[in-house]
Amino acid sequence: MSLRPAWNGETIVDASPLGTLTFRTHDAPLRLRISLENIDQERAKALIEDPKLADRLPGLIEGDLLVGVRALVIRSLLCAGAGALIAVLMVFRRPRVALLGLLAASVALAGTGVLAALTFRPNSLVEPRYSGLVAAAPSLVGSAESIVTRFESYRSQLTKLVTNVSKLYETVSTLPLYDADPKSIRVLHVSDIHINPIAWNVIRSLKDQFAVDLIVDTGDISDHGTKPENKFVDEVGRLGVPYVYVRGNHDSMATQKAVDKQKNAIVLDDRSEKVAGLTIYGLGDPRFTPDKSVDVNSDPASLGQFARSHLGQVGKPDLIAVHDPDVGRGFTGAAPMILSGHTHNRKTTMLPSGTRMLIQGSTGGAGLRALEHAQPTPVQASVLYFDRDTKRLRAWDDITLGGLGEQSVYIQRHVEPDPQRMISPEPTNAPSPTGSITGPGSPTAGSPLWHQGQSSPMLQRSPTEGDRES
Repeated sequence: MSLRPAWNGETIVDASPLGTLTFRTHDAPLRLRISLENIDQERAKALIEDPKLADRLPGLIEGDLLVGVRALVIRSLLCAGAGALIAVLMVFRRPRVALLGLLAASVALAGTGVLAALTFRPNSLVEPRYSGLVAAAPSLVGSAESIVTRFESYRSQLTKLVTNVSKLYETVSTLPLYDADPKSIRVLHVSDIHINPIAWNVIRSLKDQFAVDLIVDTGDISDHGTKPENKFVDEVGRLGVPYVYVRGNHDSMATQKAVDKQKNAIVLDDRSEKVAGLTIYGLGDPRFTPDKSVDVNSDPASLGQFARSHLGQVGKPDLIAVHDPDVGRGFTGAAPMILSGHTHNRKTTMLPSGTRMLIQGSTGGAGLRALEHAQPTPVQASVLYFDRDTKRLRAWDDITLGGLGEQSVYIQRHVEPDPQRMISPEPTNAPSPTGSITGPGSPTAGSPLWHQGQSSPMLQRSPTEGDRES
């Protein structure tokens, strides 16, 4: 902090190299400059991670400022007085005149201080003048407020849209190929929520409308795996059905523990558990990439080797849940069905072993990172129907919702052509998968049940063999 004479009374906060903020806080001819020279990263981290300390932050800042200003005023008075005394003494060389100079300087300083105190305007702190890189701050704040308003409106409308379209789909979906038996085991597959609260609205609506027995989340429920993000997973405990979760590369061990604390959560990390009649094996992602110490594009071969090293613990599950498809391919032949995510692009592939792998899109629309793209990332989830006796997949519905700001829902049904096919382990030098089946990765690629702007609902069915490998 420093005080200087000035024509206009103002307070300047200098945050170089970002720029400065100027406040017209008083009318006295004094300029108070506060320079931010560095940030104590450890203390800043403590403030962020400790909610109790964060609540006290405004009081701490106010106290620090008052102490700093008081010390600055005292130091300035002493320096100004000493300067006036020495300057007059050097010019006139008479102690009495020097004392008069000191008295005059003291009166001037006192008068300036009183004027600054009387004309102090607290409201000026909310009307700063920006310069430098921070000059964009006002427009950013305005945009953020607009985003929040529109986001809440979109979130509410999207929930109603999902509910209504789901009811319509259940009413008119009398497919001759597969009738969703009420006694079948219904699994809602979600992935890559990335702390987008819209996902909970979608999950809750789909859970109710499709009467699912359990939810499988294949990771990246978080974005950076930090402690403040853990509050987001509290919604898991309010869903009322088993929530099977495997850790993604954006989820830390702290994230995994936070999910595990929820009453209906089942965290699988290199272990199996029977849930709603299905034996499910899950394995958390071996990487944690938000800290940039690990390359997100790790060698697929090494991820496959990581998976194969855990084959001994798999047993004979009905379903395997992992985050990265490259890890999933390492489990080929170990189960009839593998669920994964990570790519934010839905796709299903029949591996040479007979194992089907379903790669889910982002149920959170890729989170806020979706705003970086020209087109919003769609919100995607799938409802899988398993036979309660054979535990084999019979059919699945792919649900695709328009991304942030869009209001559309697409539901496409796929029927498993050979539910009882033989599953056999692949040799270690097996070729890569020969083909893939891609679901509605974008609205134009799917079979729309209903779209905003159409005059009547439509239902388009997949052909009998449209789901089979070429």
